[in-house]
Amino acid sequence: MTLQDRHISLAHGNGGRYMRELIESLFARYLKNPNLDIQADAALLPGLEDGDLLFTTDGFTVQPLEFPGGDIGSLAVHGTTNDLAVSGAIPKYLSLNAFIEEGFEVAQLERIIKSIADAASATGVEVVAGDTKVVRRGEGGGIYLATTGIGLRARGLELGMNRIAAGDRLLVSGPVGDHGIAVMLAREAFGLRGDLLSDAGSVLPFTRALLDLPGLRFMRDPTRGGVATVAHEICRASGLQIGLDQKAIPVRDPVNSVCDMLGYDPLFLACEGRVVAAVEAGQAEEALARWKDLPGGEHAALIGETREDDPYVILETDLGGARILEELEDDPLPRIC
Repeated sequence: MTLQDRHISLAHGNGGRYMRELIESLFARYLKNPNLDIQADAALLPGLEDGDLLFTTDGFTVQPLEFPGGDIGSLAVHGTTNDLAVSGAIPKYLSLNAFIEEGFEVAQLERIIKSIADAASATGVEVVAGDTKVVRRGEGGGIYLATTGIGLRARGLELGMNRIAAGDRLLVSGPVGDHGIAVMLAREAFGLRGDLLSDAGSVLPFTRALLDLPGLRFMRDPTRGGVATVAHEICRASGLQIGLDQKAIPVRDPVNSVCDMLGYDPLFLACEGRVVAAVEAGQAEEALARWKDLPGGEHAALIGETREDDPYVILETDLGGARILEELEDDPLPRIC
């Protein structure tokens, strides 16, 4: 694949088609090696005898830096450890890089660092290395964070899109779109206000609950691009059709209301504390029951299935019809993570 665009746009970072083209045509093209898997949330590093070592990295540029339900600090910890968790690993260690803009308020920086510490402690990870840079005033968004995570996965546990088969069921661990709308409302964009909280948090309890199910195929946290983008990734990798049931997908009323007013689709909005899982059909109800028994899992739902058919993502609508759900292109809500 050759990148056709001559300049980078915000859409190249939204998790959709443009971002995929950027990664495939430039990063993967030049950095290709046997251990680089651009479809995975975390890389498997060989060499351990008592388990698999998983490695991931992420960057965070959210605006505003503090929002209802979280801030850039807790988001950095949860975002990185969640990538390890959905890969089947138990997060162990983090590195932290901070890029701070000249003039940034020390009191706010202290709140963010404390939030990092609290989130790391609650998740059971240690920040063991880091670096700090200060950039000139006007050259940053207050503060950017970059984190790298290491986790351990039980030997023999295999998860991946390559394991997904026709007839598998798709589950989501809770309501979708909360983070995207909470961040947008925190910006007071379009004059809207609300008390909706971001779903930002650790998904480790949800991923650990399913790890002993032999029918567990794959897990992912639907961050940039939301649930719809995860469905498209599965569709491309497996060659299967994905059928999503709109009536079954949990969306909170405030999220639906904002989306109706402004023309957003909650299926494309970022979540920062949810899991999408693909499970063999015969164990899907068991997986759902385990999630519903967890704190915060009362809205977990079976939302779709894979089919041996043309590789499209098909949304079965509330009205009983069906339509092709196109891949995300434009960036609806920039800088949400």
